[in-house]
Amino acid sequence: MRKSFDGLSALVRTRLAEDPLSGQLFVFINRRRTQLKVLYFDRGGYCVWAKRLEQGQFHPLGAGDKHRLEWTELKLILEGIDLRSI
Repeated sequence: MRKSFDGLSALVRTRLAEDPLSGQLFVFINRRRTQLKVLYFDRGGYCVWAKRLEQGQFHPLGAGDKHRLEWTELKLILEGIDLRSI
């Protein structure tokens, strides 16, 4: 997962058909599901938050390019909890 501010905001516009300046959080997980990046825009500019797992995988709910998450779901994913087991 090499993309950063500009690359991730371009993905939000083109693949997700969303506005990256909306203030929403956009979560990207790599194919191996070991790295996660969150892109969002605040008053000052773009922010990117990243996490790489040393072992295990992230377990997002749903498949495909686009899925809406509640804050609690994102928190569980970041803690390594498989949402399908809840």
